[in-house]
Parts: sequence; C-alpha cells; structure tokens
Amino acid sequence: MYTDGACSGNPGPGGWAWAVAPSGPFEAGAEAKSTNQRMELKAVLDALTKLDGDLEVRSDSTYVVNCFRDRWWEGWLARGWVNKAKKPVANRDLWEPLINEYRRRADEISFTWVKGHSDDKLNDVVDRLAVEASLTQQSRSGDTLPSDEDLGPADLPAGRDARLPGGRLVAVFGHRPPELGGYDENPVAAGVRDKLAEILAAKKEMYPDLWMLTGLLLGAEQLAAEAARKAGVPYVAVQPYPAPESQWPSSSRDRYAELIRHAGAAVLLERSVPDSKQKFGAALARRDGWLAKHTDEAIVVWDGRDPTLGKLVRSLEDKLGDDVWVVEPT
Repeated sequence: MYTDGACSGNPGPGGWAWAVAPSGPFEAGAEAKSTNQRMELKAVLDALTKLDGDLEVRSDSTYVVNCFRDRWWEGWLARGWVNKAKKPVANRDLWEPLINEYRRRADEISFTWVKGHSDDKLNDVVDRLAVEASLTQQSRSGDTLPSDEDLGPADLPAGRDARLPGGRLVAVFGHRPPELGGYDENPVAAGVRDKLAEILAAKKEMYPDLWMLTGLLLGAEQLAAEAARKAGVPYVAVQPYPAPESQWPSSSRDRYAELIRHAGAAVLLERSVPDSKQKFGAALARRDGWLAKHTDEAIVVWDGRDPTLGKLVRSLEDKLGDDVWVVEPT
C-alpha cells in the first residue's frame, strides 16, 4: 500500500492519497490549511483505519517511515509526548491515533521507504492523486486505480523555470465571462474553443513537443485547456495563488477540477491568497508577466475593444514580436 501527501504552502491547501497495489482501491482527500508533513501523516492514518489485514506501507516520507523504523514513538510516549529537545511533538493530533493503531496491529503493519520521483509507478500515482487533491480541494476514491489520463499532474520541483517541461511553449490569455457570452456553454464560447483547437493542432504539426500554458480561470483560459485536449496538446496549469476557484459556484469548481486532473503539469506561483480586490488584480498581473517571460509564443482571445487585453497584447508583442496571435470571438 502506497501513501503520499502534498501541500502548496506552510500552511496552505494540502492533499493526501493512498492506494493499494497493484490496482486499487484508492482514496484521496484535502485540507484547506495544512503542511506537507500533516498530509503525509493523514494519508497513512486514513489508510490504516480503513484497511484490514497485513499491510506494508510504502512511502517516500522519511518523516513517517523513520518514526517506525527507528522507533521514535517509544521515546515520545516515555517522555509524555515531548521530543529529545524537550519540545512538544509536532502534529500530535495525527501521530497519537496513528501510533495507537500501529501498536494495536504491530504484527500486521510494516513501513518501507521508497525514493520519490523515481521509477516506482505506484508512488507516482499517489503523488499525482495528492497533488490533484491539493490543487482542487476535492476528495476522490475508487475500487480501481485511475488511468494515466485521469490522474492529476505530478508534484514538480520549485524554482527556462525548472517547473516547466521542455519543448515549445504557447500561453493563452483572453476574455473572461460575460464577454464570451456568459458563464454557461454558448455558441460564442464553442466557436472560440474550436478556433483554438485548430490553431493548436496546426502548431503541433510544426512543433511535436508543443505544450500549452494556461491559468485555467473562467473564460478563454478554460476553453484553451479544452481545446488543447481536443488537439492532443498537453498543458500546464499555472495557478497565481492557492485555490483560485474557491469562491466559484460548485459546477465551475467541478469543471476546474476536471481540467486540473488532465493537466500534464502544474505550477503554483505564490503561496498566499490575496486578501483584497487590489491584491487579487496584482497577483494576476504578476502571473501574466511570468507567463510572458517563460513562453515562446502567445494566443490572446480579444475582441479588439477591451483596453486591458489590448495593453496585454502590446506588452506580449514587445517581448515576443510576431509570435503573438489574436483570436476574435464571434
């Protein structure tokens, strides 16, 4: 049984996951404000309370594995839940029930460390499930493991940016609702998606290693992700800050989760959520600047009238020259 946790801040939105090799079942969950260590613990605790019988827990977390391999927990109990430095043991609310469960079933449970981001397929699966839960803040479970196409993006190293894949990169910007005809599916939005799919398919013929960058916000950015899937172009979900979809209606959050799940990679630019409208706008402007800096070309869905997008087009042209393409919604 494999476990993993992921978190986009300390504290920040977190996700955890476990899966039984080789094919399932599996479960993933989320926590709005957490840490990576708490999510690693939560994954193991949830699995042990739901799975009976002999279990080998395979994890890339030395924090979890070493506690049982080196029997840290015995010292914690003997000292009354303080560590060797005479400080309270962190995350006791998770450690205590986990250690109790282990002591109750010590003959059934063992722990093995595995190297993260290696060739261990099941470790990669739980990693991607945990990252997906962290990004979408939605739970997920099943009796069999999801296919590769139905898993979230991998956890990528922080830092062209080390978090981005190689190959030709094209970023997509553009109108948000209601400029594209409203928040629901409509002929204007469908037309934009079809145009973007045609452009991306043609670009893929020229650049087989093409990747698309999108912020996945409502409107053109989500239509671009759907177009990329239609054209067979992988995409990177670029979040300006944690959980940008948290205030959206449930149907919009579900759509966002689906698009995150099919992203080939994900990048989080800032660890804290803005606390004012002005700061939200500034964070999005910084995101646009980051995208412009790291992309090879850009596509902007623009009606030719919106001044903010017009300013963005001019800024992109200054950086990218002729590699800026404008799609007019009709």
